[in-house]
Amino acid sequence: MDRYGWKVGPYVVMPDHLHFFCLATGKAGPLKDFMCHWKEWTAKRIAKLRGKEIPLWQAEFFDHVLRKEESYAEKAEYMRLNPVRAELVITPDDWPWQGEIYDLKKPGVL
Repeated sequence: MDRYGWKVGPYVVMPDHLHFFCLATGKAGPLKDFMCHWKEWTAKRIAKLRGKEIPLWQAEFFDHVLRKEESYAEKAEYMRLNPVRAELVITPDDWPWQGEIYDLKKPGVL
């Protein structure tokens, strides 16, 4: 948030893509720029940990604007079930690469 102006709420990192909710703050630039930078620095960090560079993230990204508060819960559940649909785990709680950085559901945030 401090660097790019985007608050990241709940997220699920998959082997080649990720799902997350985000909210622009007053100094946020375009979401496309944030995603480009995020993919770049995470790929470099992971390559450093692995000792080699490999293709990591899908090139494109798709965004969806939530228009109703009740759709937040629906989309969050869809996101959490992604590792189950991909047959990586039995239950969403078994997937270790998920979490929440900011609580975007605080009153007045949505």
